[in-house]
Amino acid sequence: MRKLAIGTAVCGALALAGLAAPAASAAGTPDLTFSGVTVNKGKPIVAGTTKAVTVPVSYTLTRPKDLVVDQEKNVQAVILYRGTLKSVDNDLGPAEPPVCTVVATTGAKVTESCTERIVVTPEESLFEAADATTWKAAGIFAHSDGTVSDDYLHSENDVTAWGSLASVQVKRAARLTVDATPEPAVKGRTLTVKGKLSRADWQTGSYSGYRDRAVVLQFKADGGSYANVKTITSGTGGALSTTVKATKSGTYRFVFSGTATTGAKTSAGDHVTVR
Repeated sequence: MRKLAIGTAVCGALALAGLAAPAASAAGTPDLTFSGVTVNKGKPIVAGTTKAVTVPVSYTLTRPKDLVVDQEKNVQAVILYRGTLKSVDNDLGPAEPPVCTVVATTGAKVTESCTERIVVTPEESLFEAADATTWKAAGIFAHSDGTVSDDYLHSENDVTAWGSLASVQVKRAARLTVDATPEPAVKGRTLTVKGKLSRADWQTGSYSGYRDRAVVLQFKADGGSYANVKTITSGTGGALSTTVKATKSGTYRFVFSGTATTGAKTSAGDHVTVR
């Protein structure tokens, strides 16, 4: 599948040239309108250290009827960026050209409903803790033209960008474990429930402990449903440890509700038989 040049040439041009938006081109700024931009269905983008995350993007594009967007010489799409268009700190482009369907034609204008997908690959796209923040969406139009032969090369490229069309939170994925001992337990005796809260570190490509965070211990008796038992705080290295009285057989788990920079996570359950 052909990769859209927006993710490399256009985004790179924005970052390297410090392009302001909108940018004037030799042919004048194109009369395009990007509206109703929705990123990841309104949910945060939560990324770990290795697994790629596919982010759906949808929007409405209004363009002149005589403007042909062939995704070759004339390219349009929505990208995500951190920072400003004048000074881009990081950017994410679509994996392939958007799919657009005409929904209305009025006079000299055409309105299209467009969808695309941005694939976030942590090793290639996310580099530091600062990437866990609010990103913005920008509409991009790029035109390239030129002449190439064995003895002659001429190339022209114009880029226009409209920023702050929408926003999305990018978060670090969390991991959460639980272990209740002893197993089996004696009714009325003390159970110790331990675990660890960690989160993705994009600089090292690993998970590091997340301390001083509230985590809820829940319990579900056999045949019942989960209910909160108590809230504890993660310690050094994200360590979790608390005690409860063994009353009946059931399953324990930890629940982390997330923060502004880290996604929510619920541990697997650990079943304990009480005799």
